[in-house]
Amino acid sequence: MELDAGYDSGAQPPSEGHLVRADYTLEGGGNRIAAARHHAAAFLDRIRIEYGLPVSQRVRDLTELVVSELVTNAHKYALGPVLMQLRIGADGVDVVVWDSDPAVPVVRAADPGKVGHYGLEIIKKVAEKLFVEREPVGKRITARLALAEVPDPA
Repeated sequence: MELDAGYDSGAQPPSEGHLVRADYTLEGGGNRIAAARHHAAAFLDRIRIEYGLPVSQRVRDLTELVVSELVTNAHKYALGPVLMQLRIGADGVDVVVWDSDPAVPVVRAADPGKVGHYGLEIIKKVAEKLFVEREPVGKRITARLALAEVPDPA
């Protein structure tokens, strides 16, 4: 399902053309969110140093934000480990998070009285693409972030 065009059951996330990929198992406990952010930062450093791809501070910050939001949701709603995969291609960084909860996240209407539960809305704003795939057990969410700087419309 591609969330940035409504729920489209025929949409498939990008999976080919990646230069580098890293897989992580994030065990239970509150440390998994910090560990996921650390893995993301180290992955992007490796991409910059070993492969010479430019990774701006903005891309790094947005990647860590998306990782944090996706892993936080998995931590809150799913039992067991969380799997995270980071992939980089010529035009983007993919953050992929799998968890065992089969419930597909829902983008909620704006509500000034609501506290929290804005993670998916935040990811939709900063990601080029956002996909949710149901798995035999749980779901897999993929967010694609552009490597190139996009001018701020403001």
